[in-house]
Amino acid sequence: MKRRDFLKSTGAFAGAGLISGLPGLANAATSLKFDSYVSETAGPSWVDRWFLEELAKRSNGDIGIKYYWAGSLNRVGEHLGAVRDGTSEMTLIAPGYYQAELPVTRGLEWYFRMDRADELQLVCRDVYENFAPLRQEWEERHRSKVLYWTNWNYAPLVMRDPISSIADIKGKKIRGYGVATDVIESLGGIAVPMAAGEVYQALERGVLDGVYGFDFVTAVAYKLHEIAPNFYDIGDGPHAPAVTIMNRRVWEGLPAEQQQICTDLADELYGGKFAEIYNKVLADYVRKAVAEGVVFASLSDEEKAQTKALVQPAQVDKWIETVARPNGIDGAAMQAVVEEAIARHAGTGTMKRPIEIAADL
Repeated sequence: MKRRDFLKSTGAFAGAGLISGLPGLANAATSLKFDSYVSETAGPSWVDRWFLEELAKRSNGDIGIKYYWAGSLNRVGEHLGAVRDGTSEMTLIAPGYYQAELPVTRGLEWYFRMDRADELQLVCRDVYENFAPLRQEWEERHRSKVLYWTNWNYAPLVMRDPISSIADIKGKKIRGYGVATDVIESLGGIAVPMAAGEVYQALERGVLDGVYGFDFVTAVAYKLHEIAPNFYDIGDGPHAPAVTIMNRRVWEGLPAEQQQICTDLADELYGGKFAEIYNKVLADYVRKAVAEGVVFASLSDEEKAQTKALVQPAQVDKWIETVARPNGIDGAAMQAVVEEAIARHAGTGTMKRPIEIAADL
């Protein structure tokens, strides 16, 4: 199935607001809308579906979920306001789409500082618990309950044509998301901001030479490899923190036992379920990618070190100077909390990168 047909069928499913294996919505005491800007097969959607299906199941059907995938209820960039204002009850938020509205959260967006995506999830959780301005940004400014932190696994550099070294990126037009633009520009590429749903056709028309900041699972689900089959590991670590939230007033209106179910599910995700879900999904998508012609390659260790030096600490310093300081955020204090959390969780992760999985096939 070509990517445009895939999205068409996905949109039809999402627009119908169908329930995915949940108890009947009409019989649920509490009906909640989950509104996501990406498809049900995008990276974090696998985690979101597990959480929501378990929530319905463990509440014995007292909570029913109505799904709106692929921006079928609100468009890209509208989801934070929709949950804050009560138009939607729950949503996935990718902070890169809300750069002006989430300045503190952007202090969690960086590359080349850790190895594993499940470690990044725990780092985000710990910083949220230990840095009050981050909690205030969500709970007070955006009137939201953070259900759990998630992320977009790993983001290979996806190119139409093969490259032989990182120097080949110079002058190439590469789609960037959030702070991925820093990486592209640091390596001499031309960063092109673009919503996820527009990327396939841009590659097809030659508007883009490549994509960075597009997680592996979503890249394959959106069939980017039909046009750009060259996937490079540049040693950047996990990609893009994200967060699944609920309108705070809705949260406060839930019975205590239903709130506890949500808390228990989040604890299970942090306790290993997140990695369990993603490891299976990553393995499935690597097999699919290899079967459909994806070529996995990696920079040499020397080039990875050179690339890291071009990006860090400049990327974090840029956030401190251009985002944190103008917004009255103690950026150095937040990054100290981040460094403590990274040190605490380094080496504990189990989520392999796609190229590691491919090597074992």
